[in-house]
Amino acid sequence: MKSLMIFGLFIMTIVFAQFANAQTADDVVGKYIAAMGGKEKLNALKTVKMEGNLSVMGNDVAIVITKKHLVGMRVDISVMGTENYQVVTPAKGVVFMPVQGMSEPTEMPEEQLKSAIGQLDIQGSLVDYKEKGTAIELVGKEKVDGEDCSNLKLTFKSGLATNFFISDKTGFIVKTTGKRVMNGEEVEVSNSNSNYKQNADGYWFPYTTTNAQGTTDFSKIDTNIAVDENIFK
Repeated sequence: MKSLMIFGLFIMTIVFAQFANAQTADDVVGKYIAAMGGKEKLNALKTVKMEGNLSVMGNDVAIVITKKHLVGMRVDISVMGTENYQVVTPAKGVVFMPVQGMSEPTEMPEEQLKSAIGQLDIQGSLVDYKEKGTAIELVGKEKVDGEDCSNLKLTFKSGLATNFFISDKTGFIVKTTGKRVMNGEEVEVSNSNSNYKQNADGYWFPYTTTNAQGTTDFSKIDTNIAVDENIFK
């Protein structure tokens, strides 16, 4: 009888611990959504166009990113007198990079497309994450560049996983990390966000992002503008 009682208490402890962790993770998600303007505001975001410059090995590269929520993304890159682009839709990805010697558009590798499709969700991976089939785990607390952050691990329906480091102070995402397959090899990818500002429509964006390719500074971000879906074909 005593053993049964101990076992019962053990089970209850596990259940309550799991519940507490889920609540804590949801608290972090809630703080992020509030910081970004609220769920209603984010759900109203349908298109975005971002213009900026990417600094790579001392060279400035003009970049324009155009997205329509869950429909498509086009990245236009002007560098060294060439016009390059990448297009992603839920069905396929296309890459045309004359600067790399390409003479015609080529289909994006499957693993790269799998990762890129996640960027079509411009309202944010944390918004309505349960409905999207995403699992969230609160890994713990960590410092990112001296800033206290909550580390949330998101495992998407696709099987890919990404860690989101959310500032305890601001509620903004300051860094993301994850493992992705590139050129047949699994590599660690990381993206840092800073210089958060509101655009003319009141949406918050990091106007500076840094990854392995370099640092991108955005000068203009427009939201909910008309986007011709033909640019994704």
